[in-house]
Amino acid sequence: MLAFGAWSWVIWITFAKNLWKDGSGLAFDDAGDPTAYFWVHLALAITSFLLGTAVGLIGLRGVRALRRSS
Repeated sequence: MLAFGAWSWVIWITFAKNLWKDGSGLAFDDAGDPTAYFWVHLALAITSFLLGTAVGLIGLRGVRALRRSS
């Protein structure tokens, strides 16, 4: 669970940065305004990041509980 939480931080923050810097024309139109593609993928990245963070925190609580009981 801890590894998944860490993976979530690395992958989804990197994805959001790359989405913001997108030069392919998918994320931003010719006027520089965000497209539907941008908003959908940003929502997916934020949701996945938050869920990964929650899973990582649950894993951290589990590790701490194991250390206290040992």
